[in-house]
Amino acid sequence: MSRPGRDDSPDRLYTLTGGRSGAGPDSPFDLVTLVVAECEPSSGMQSEHAAILRMTQAPTAVVEVAADLGLPVSITKILLSDLLATGRVSARHPRTSVIPDPDILEQVLVGLRNI
Repeated sequence: MSRPGRDDSPDRLYTLTGGRSGAGPDSPFDLVTLVVAECEPSSGMQSEHAAILRMTQAPTAVVEVAADLGLPVSITKILLSDLLATGRVSARHPRTSVIPDPDILEQVLVGLRNI
């Protein structure tokens, strides 16, 4: 059984990234970063970049983009960094819900026990 991205020719992955092996130390991308396209694909654009722009019309997690492309996450992050640098996508982390105060949770638990 083959795994997407794992069995690809190293030459292909090298070509996709222009020889880069990482997105850079200041990359905002992790597995759950949401990516949204800011424009439509244009002619002459690398096919993977165009595919990313098409699939991120709605907020899409980096891990979903990688899975849809069938590429390793590390390669996908490099491609996303290219698009971010040119303003073609925006990236944000999912909103984190506010964790309730532990004292309030304790009061709710006591109230439920008293019922």
